[in-house]
Amino acid sequence: MGTDQVRAPQYQRTANAMPTVVMVGGGQLARMTHQAAIALGQSLRVLAASPDESAAQVARDVVLGRHDDLDALRKAASGSTVLTFDHEHVPPQHLETLISEGVNVQPPPAALIHAQDKLIMRRRLEAIGAPVPPFAEVQSVADAEKFAETHGYPFVLKATRGGYDGKGVWIVDNAAELEKLVTESLAAGTTLLAEEKVNMRRELSAMVARSPLGQGATWPVVETVQRNGVCAVVMAPAPALADSTAAQAQQLALRIAETLGVTGCLAVELFETEDGRILVNELAMRPHNSGHWTMDGAVTSQFEQHIRATLDYPLGDTSPTAPVTVMANILGADNPPTMSMDERVHHLCARMPEAKVHLYGKGERPGRKLGHVNVRGTGTGSHHDAEYVHQVREKAEMAAHWLIHAVWTDGWDPHSGH
Repeated sequence: MGTDQVRAPQYQRTANAMPTVVMVGGGQLARMTHQAAIALGQSLRVLAASPDESAAQVARDVVLGRHDDLDALRKAASGSTVLTFDHEHVPPQHLETLISEGVNVQPPPAALIHAQDKLIMRRRLEAIGAPVPPFAEVQSVADAEKFAETHGYPFVLKATRGGYDGKGVWIVDNAAELEKLVTESLAAGTTLLAEEKVNMRRELSAMVARSPLGQGATWPVVETVQRNGVCAVVMAPAPALADSTAAQAQQLALRIAETLGVTGCLAVELFETEDGRILVNELAMRPHNSGHWTMDGAVTSQFEQHIRATLDYPLGDTSPTAPVTVMANILGADNPPTMSMDERVHHLCARMPEAKVHLYGKGERPGRKLGHVNVRGTGTGSHHDAEYVHQVREKAEMAAHWLIHAVWTDGWDPHSGH
């Protein structure tokens, strides 16, 4: 944890009144933030594009409108204590306008731009000495060819804005692919960035929180497992990660948060290279998939912490509540089972009463994030014990696989009991 200083909140309350937090975006992150807000007595207002969105299904205070519509943002922000986000896609100029009209925006647009534009982020991180892969702006085929000459194939081509969950990211293997991808992307108005393809051991994530006062808090560094460009599994803490490397990643994340002026949660996605270095991959200035494990595996979840931080409350204890917690995402199957999700949950609860299920209220479609399962390790195990980690991970992945496919990976029959 950072400084213990506390100051009075920067808003006025009437008797029995509580602050109103507005979250732009009605997805699962807003839904889970709403859950955390209830416990703190907060009223979370959600700006959602549709009443069917995850958060709009459960929040009582919903404004319908688009995140890029200034009037909708104004309507949502009216009378609020703070406005924050479950995604980074709000136009910065709209946020500057809201600030000029007296709205408290957290994180501020000057920080948020680094999560919105990968080129701006890369340049700023390089300027402050944070470790990043070699990169270059791509404004033409010639720019990409020059990068390939220096760094070789394959290399990574990224859209500088708008990409997530593997979208807007391409691995370029040869000159023909380079010319096709760059030509088509630039013609479509997509701005591009080239990056060296990192020879990595695994992906890590350092999640921190920072308040406007400057208090900081860190959770254990986790390992994330990606499948088809989407986070599938998170292991907390990262198995067999050296304490010195974990501390380095946490300090790096806190330094980035402070230098960029981030408030709320910040996820610093990292590459751990084969030679033991860590490099910054992406930034997310909001609750993040790599922090979902904190709902059941930490004293204070990322969602509660995000509310505390944006309201400038003292931050919560981030200590883990188990030696290892594993989160497994529930992703829509290519061919969804005929068994209803409700029945699948029923069977999971019967077989694994310790598994914690979090569903997002979404219809099933291939690859869609429908929810996640958290499983905590018991006893006196450690994240440095490979067999212990394997057992917890196997249980979490088995639970998620069952909820996705209605099939037990070990062949267990839900009707016979074996």
